[in-house]
Parts: sequence; structure tokens; C-alpha cells
Amino acid sequence: MKNGRDAYGSELLAVHQGKKNTLEIVERDDHFIGVSNWPGRYFSDYAAWSGREQRAMCLIRGRVLDIGCGAGRHGLYLQEKGFNVTGIDNSPGAIKVCRLRGYRQLKLMSITGIRQFRPGSFDTVIMMGNNFGLFGGFDMARRC
Repeated sequence: MKNGRDAYGSELLAVHQGKKNTLEIVERDDHFIGVSNWPGRYFSDYAAWSGREQRAMCLIRGRVLDIGCGAGRHGLYLQEKGFNVTGIDNSPGAIKVCRLRGYRQLKLMSITGIRQFRPGSFDTVIMMGNNFGLFGGFDMARRC
């Protein structure tokens, strides 16, 4: 989120409100630019997930931290299965969508904010999708 704008959150809110012609444009630091015409994937059910995502859900144990929770698809699935899940995202719009969808424990914070959780607060940490990019590089990943 730059300059107080929340393009990602606006996108999620639009999809949540049923707007069908929503496009997602991704521009990365390595000069890659991509366009997706189906940002609704952030709302997909377990049956539509990749095999890799489905297998990852079988590895979840105990209290879960969902970093970059987005629209909440993984956290909501785990919450439904009885897990104690806390979702964090730096997008106010993403947090709003998650709340509207019934995600119970949410915090608006960037990945660097995870330091405020006490060691041992979570048994499993998930970063699904492309969320390792939230670190911005190897050095930040080591610091977090």
C-alpha cells in the first residue's frame, strides 16, 4: 500500500460486492507485469484450490497465523475446521472483506508487525500464494 491507497483492498471489496469485470494488474520490481481477469480466485473454495494448497492444509497444527490473509480463503477454511486462526494483512480493504466473510481474529499490520506476537504464540504459520514477496528480499525475511 503506497500513499494511503489500497488498490488490492479495493479490488477485493469490488469482487466481494459481486463486480464481475474486475482485473488485477501485477507489477513487480523485476519488471514483470501481468494481468489476471479472475481475482475471484481469492474467494475460491477448497475444491477449487491447487493440490499443493490442499495438501498444505493437512499439515496445519494448533494455533495458526495467516500472513497476508487477503480475502481469507485459507483462514476461513481452517476456522471452519475448528482451528484458532489469526489473519494479518496490511490492506485495510482485505481486513474489511475478511470481517464481512466471518473471519473472527484479524489484525491490520504488515509482515514486520509479527514481532509484536510473543514467541510461541502460534504453532503453524502460513503464507499462501505469493506472500513470500511481502518480505521484499532475503535480508528482511531473516529479520522477521
